Amino acid sequence: MTTLSRRQALGAAGTVLGAAALGAAIPGSASAARLGRPVAEERKSLGQLYADALREGGELVIYAGGDTPTQQDATKQAFLAQFPDIKLTMVVDYSKFHDVRIDNQLATGTLVPDLVQLQTLQDFTRWKSLGVLQPYKPAGFSELYPAFRDPDGAWVGIAVVAFSYMYDDSLGNAGPATPRDLADPRWKGTIASSYPNDDDAILYLYKLYAQTYGWDWVARLAAQDIQFGRGTPTPIVAVASKQKKVGIGGIGSLTGPVAPGVKWVIPDGHPFMAWGHRAAILAGAKHPAAAKLYLNWSLSVPVQQASFDGWAVRTDVQPQGGLRPIWEYPNAHLDGFPAFMADRAEAERWRQTFSLYFGEVQGPPSPGVLGLHPGR
Repeated sequence: MTTLSRRQALGAAGTVLGAAALGAAIPGSASAARLGRPVAEERKSLGQLYADALREGGELVIYAGGDTPTQQDATKQAFLAQFPDIKLTMVVDYSKFHDVRIDNQLATGTLVPDLVQLQTLQDFTRWKSLGVLQPYKPAGFSELYPAFRDPDGAWVGIAVVAFSYMYDDSLGNAGPATPRDLADPRWKGTIASSYPNDDDAILYLYKLYAQTYGWDWVARLAAQDIQFGRGTPTPIVAVASKQKKVGIGGIGSLTGPVAPGVKWVIPDGHPFMAWGHRAAILAGAKHPAAAKLYLNWSLSVPVQQASFDGWAVRTDVQPQGGLRPIWEYPNAHLDGFPAFMADRAEAERWRQTFSLYFGEVQGPPSPGVLGLHPGR
């Protein structure tokens, strides 16, 4: 959910810091993580965990991946409605900025967040190997879909996120029936999209399209005079405001419109993409009790039942609206996205290739420029 030169610079910095500086900054932590000490699933109630968090000081800082400063406001409000005495600071930025920001904070001994929830799935594997995550298994851990949990409790998937295309629902059955139709000349000048070379999830969605429909299809799509924007809400806004008829690369739901007048589509037999959005407590967290409260609340049955898109990460929660569990949609490519995120060289090849077709990313980052220590 930057320009390429900045992306490459930050990625290189993160690699160096992750491989060397982090290990030096936290002596012995990686070796402790390799011991694989068993972690029991949480047995305390939310009320007991809330009391623990208040005794700790009642504060919590979360770095959340997202596109706009207010994108997590609904989550924050729902949490505070149940736990009003917690001072929750939720800092939203692109995950690709948050991850290197955390790397730098760890390397300089200036860690701000207690908990992170990010799209950059590969970072959780790397951070686990470096011993900078606190193993923890919230209540309900054993009910999570296996791909949505680290076996040692280093991280958990707290929400299902899915991206596809959408169109103005006033089109009815005349809207594009499959992603293949997006390259039809009838839609020229009517499409808005998130940049595929800016957000890794949209990059993966475009990769699936290219592999399914071929490079000639990509060339025809590139000739469609697409309005590209930074941040995954941009195609939703463009369609909802009637600026465009079709959007590519936005979040959505099959149980109701993501915005008035917007129909989100995942045709059978055609690709879309989904993943379990990962969250973890940092080993150096100042407020680990509050972080545990948040994870247990996020994975609780009521919260999962009220998920935005109808899908839950728990196997014991029935999806809304007659949906099947997300892992029963082979065209969601649940396993493919984590593998794609783990191969950074391959991701860069796809990013640069799509830059050749669609041009360089333009415009400032939609969350703003937050610097090294937001939330401090």
